[in-house]
Amino acid sequence: MTVSGWFVALLGVGSVPLVLFDGVPGLLGWLVVVAILTAIDLAIAGSPRALRFERIAPARARLGETVETELLVTNKGRRPVRGVLRDAWQPSAGARPTRQPLRLPPRERRRLRTTLTPVRRGERRAAQVTVRSYGPLRLAARQASIQVPGAVRALPPFTSRKHLPSRLARLRELDGRTSVMVRGQGTEFDSLREFVRGDDVRSIDWRATARRRDPSSGGATLVVRTWRPERDRRVVIVVDSGRTSAARIADEPRIDTSFESSLLLGALASRAGDHVDLLVFDRVVRGRVQGASGPQLLARMVDAMAPIEPQLIETDWDAVPALVRQVTSRHSLVVLLTSIDAPGASRGLLAMLPQLTRRHTVVVASVSDPDVLAATRERGDREQVYRAAAAERALLDAARVAAAIRQLGAEVVSAAPADLPPAVADSYLALKAAGRL
Repeated sequence: MTVSGWFVALLGVGSVPLVLFDGVPGLLGWLVVVAILTAIDLAIAGSPRALRFERIAPARARLGETVETELLVTNKGRRPVRGVLRDAWQPSAGARPTRQPLRLPPRERRRLRTTLTPVRRGERRAAQVTVRSYGPLRLAARQASIQVPGAVRALPPFTSRKHLPSRLARLRELDGRTSVMVRGQGTEFDSLREFVRGDDVRSIDWRATARRRDPSSGGATLVVRTWRPERDRRVVIVVDSGRTSAARIADEPRIDTSFESSLLLGALASRAGDHVDLLVFDRVVRGRVQGASGPQLLARMVDAMAPIEPQLIETDWDAVPALVRQVTSRHSLVVLLTSIDAPGASRGLLAMLPQLTRRHTVVVASVSDPDVLAATRERGDREQVYRAAAAERALLDAARVAAAIRQLGAEVVSAAPADLPPAVADSYLALKAAGRL
């Protein structure tokens, strides 16, 4: 049971004779009248326990996307229900409206709509529905909370997909689908064609030239080989979900930026004909995607990423080579999405890298903080000078770690959160063009 503002106002009216006439008996009588009216009002109110609920909600929604859910409410009782209904979604689900008026005669059904705009990844749940049913005088209400479970999985937004068309155009150039042909160590032979001005003379196939003669002139027609990047290679993406991935840079957790980079790289490599595997790891595997290709790959990746949150523990880098060996024994491109800001925190990564670089091509990608770079340029007062010195020191530490990674045979990609996904994709394309995959 709960009382309304009308109940409080009605009690306040009874204080007038007490103040003016010192009529204590009259006040007691008024309290009795208010109690009787409230009891009658409460007895006439419809019972929330007589309501039956059915929830209709989409299974998935992208982060920041607005979706609509429905709640079907049926009154199985004999009295009408007049009041307010609150559908208790988690605050991070972004439910609007949170409370809705309810007028439901007996044996009838109403459809209540709620829009959700999730602001965090993962399972956004609704635990219960609370109904407050008032009587005709609206002095008091019956209130009950009924368990009506529901959930919407908020997927990563994949905002970096806007970079995909331009990278696919570059991939088509590398693949020989346009007039641009590439030739590099480790690339696969594609076809033969006639020599045109501007072709590399080293690509001339002299045996094919000797077999082909121009009937009109009787001379040989030069024939060149065309090449395309190698296909069916393995790309293993390892996302660090340890404590450093929880840091927020440009109002975005590091792990979310890593997920965006993984999705763009996965979409690009899949279009290139390569096999993509995903591991999200700290001390245990938090997410794994293997054996998927085409549209199924991105669907499985976003579904695996959605519920993963950073863990406030150190990442066990010593276990990463064994995990990669479980995925593939062939030479592969291994992309490590982690943090390389501090030398102390990167010791495990640096100690492990030689085991990977001996067998694989390795790229280490890390988010850089644009605020740190901006702080180095602000030196107007003493406080800003100290902050600039600290920022310069942080940049030097990151540069030292990056130099150590390069000495161990791996590539380093570092960029701001908005620029890291396309930078990782560009690194993949550069390696593919150089025939290093």
